[in-house]
Amino acid sequence: LILLVALFGLSAAMRDQSIAVKGRLLCGNGPAANVRVKLWEEDTGPDPDDLLDQGYTDANGEFMLQGGTAELTPIDPVFKVYHKCDDSKLKPGARKVKFALPKSYITSGKVAKKTFDIGVLNLETVFAKEERELLVSRVRRGGFNADYMDPDNSSKEDSKSSEEDSEEGKKDKKITLDA
Repeated sequence: LILLVALFGLSAAMRDQSIAVKGRLLCGNGPAANVRVKLWEEDTGPDPDDLLDQGYTDANGEFMLQGGTAELTPIDPVFKVYHKCDDSKLKPGARKVKFALPKSYITSGKVAKKTFDIGVLNLETVFAKEERELLVSRVRRGGFNADYMDPDNSSKEDSKSSEEDSEEGKKDKKITLDA
């Protein structure tokens, strides 16, 4: 009974919080089109980070992301950009830049009521604490811009492909056994 009361109290203390960010990315003098952008809520300790939204810049390099999550404490929103602007073709992966967003743009509720305009960023800039992303998921999910693969359809395609591969394997085994 005490555990049930504690769980109820904890869930009641969780509050929905949201944030939105928009801006424009350049690569030199031109727009940085089709650049992957993500909005995260970073946590410390055992609570994993929450992906709030993700997408790609449009042909003008513009993006808009918004999302929210339920947390006990104020969220720590960050905006991440993954790009190859002004990058050596010999280096693997993409350049990854992370920006902490102002807490004054966090609003209560599941939908953001304020949008932080990060402005125009030229990705030729070498940002402090820049990293490299070496592993990228094959499935693009959700977001504001670009043509996305439907995760439900891609998993069906992947399973269909796996079934076809499995059938091919059975035929190969049968041929091997018969031979």
